[in-house]
Amino acid sequence: MHQGNGFLTVRQRRLAWLGFLLAALQAPVSAWLVTDDSWLFSLCVALMVATVIIADDAGRRRPADARTGD
Repeated sequence: MHQGNGFLTVRQRRLAWLGFLLAALQAPVSAWLVTDDSWLFSLCVALMVATVIIADDAGRRRPADARTGD
C-alpha cells in the first residue's frame, strides 16, 4: 500500500514549519515587550500555518488508492 501525496512539496513543508516556529516564538516575545494585544495576530498566523501542516499530514497518511468521496 502506497501513501498519498500531500499538497505541499518538501521545501514548502519545511518553510511552513519554519514559519510556524517563528510566529509561535514571536507571539510571547511581543506580548512581553508590547503593551497592546497585537501579539494575538502572531498567534493567529501560527495557528493557520499549523492547520495547513496538519491538513498536509492527513493527505500524506491517506492511502494513495483511497477514493475521495466518490
